[in-house]
Amino acid sequence: MTLKNASILVIDDDTDVLTAVRLLLKSEVKEVVTEKNPQEINHLVPGNRFDVILLDMNFNSSLHTGNEGLFWLRRIKELKSDAGVIMITAYGDVDLAVRSLKEGASDFVVKPWHNDRLIATIKEVLKKKEGKKAGETLDTKSLIGSELLGESEQMEAIFYKIEKIAPTDANILVLGENGTGKDLIAKAIHQHSLRASNPFVKVDVGALTESLFESELFGHVKGAFTDAREDRMGRFETANGGTIFLDEIGNISLQQQAKLLSVLQNRTVTRLGSNKPMPIDVRLVCATNLPLQELANEGRFRKDLIYRINTVEIIVPPLRKRGKDILLLADHFNQIYSQKYMKPQLSFDKGAREKLLTYPFPGNVRELQYTIERAVIMAEGDELKSADLLFSPIEFATEGVEEPKETNLSTVEKNTILKVIEKHNGNITKAAKELGLTRTALYRRLSKYDI
Repeated sequence: MTLKNASILVIDDDTDVLTAVRLLLKSEVKEVVTEKNPQEINHLVPGNRFDVILLDMNFNSSLHTGNEGLFWLRRIKELKSDAGVIMITAYGDVDLAVRSLKEGASDFVVKPWHNDRLIATIKEVLKKKEGKKAGETLDTKSLIGSELLGESEQMEAIFYKIEKIAPTDANILVLGENGTGKDLIAKAIHQHSLRASNPFVKVDVGALTESLFESELFGHVKGAFTDAREDRMGRFETANGGTIFLDEIGNISLQQQAKLLSVLQNRTVTRLGSNKPMPIDVRLVCATNLPLQELANEGRFRKDLIYRINTVEIIVPPLRKRGKDILLLADHFNQIYSQKYMKPQLSFDKGAREKLLTYPFPGNVRELQYTIERAVIMAEGDELKSADLLFSPIEFATEGVEEPKETNLSTVEKNTILKVIEKHNGNITKAAKELGLTRTALYRRLSKYDI
């Protein structure tokens, strides 16, 4: 789970602390709830609504024993919550902190804290929860057929390849445009592998700076750099026995590539600041939106590393080349968001389905998902029409998108009308003006093409 999708509960009798945490987290997480009275735990915690709970250790100013916090920690566990609990203490008492960890806390922070350290602690707790649940989550329901959907020849070929290669330890390179679902492919490979009960760890390596790359992937020891106050394992160690997924591998520098190649060749990692190599056993899956030919440019990427990460490659097709998979996915997202927003089961009329099939989807599955979510939210009746499907103007500026090679004059005219109407957010007057038509003439064409 990512920080953006997390629900956080903060319990502290200090109003200033609650305000500070709320301001810090409100733009970082999906939900942050603050509460002064720990008695409300009995009402707030049941139902596993929260992913992480920040719990103060002292609620009575005359008693600074930490027993209040430990009492409520035990109560949270009694309520069968699977939330990770981070204890808050103003005293930094190591014995008390260790005791809280033995009682089931995930971690602790000392007041006053550095904001980046608090966020890092929350991320670490979420990561630990994901690692513990990875095997269970991926095993309970196959991603293929539930989230990874497709009946086209291209997708059937991918499913067959996953079935063949997943049980092996071959390194996999997943290629495809942004938004095509490369991360789901990686999870499905792990799910169908012999490592499914062990962690699946995803790292967006393209987002790591030079200074963070080594520490994040390989870990560090206390004192390795200014803020290294304790030993910390890296992502490779976290994934030991399981699968590590390196996303956006094409964006790392040549220097980072050399460090990664050394780890893959030696099957060991050495934490930053240490001289002790540690053996690792991981299955490697990488992904990039770069074409293989561009990746093979030695001025950009080492060929010896390409061979190391690319025992087998999977090329995920763009959505515009998957035919009626578009409708299959649209129905899937429609069902999800109809339930989420408590709408009656909506259906697509003929015009909406034709519009979905003729749009090029430069943002791929991700764009389709957001389009359907927006349409479901705004829907008035029980049917989604063509006018309800408004595609994101963000994608109109996307460069290098391959347009469908269509030469039929009627189809070209229809697609042009659709794009201009979408550009003006459904404003017929502005669309007609740009197309050089009267409003009446445009309405005739809308009727002709059942738009």
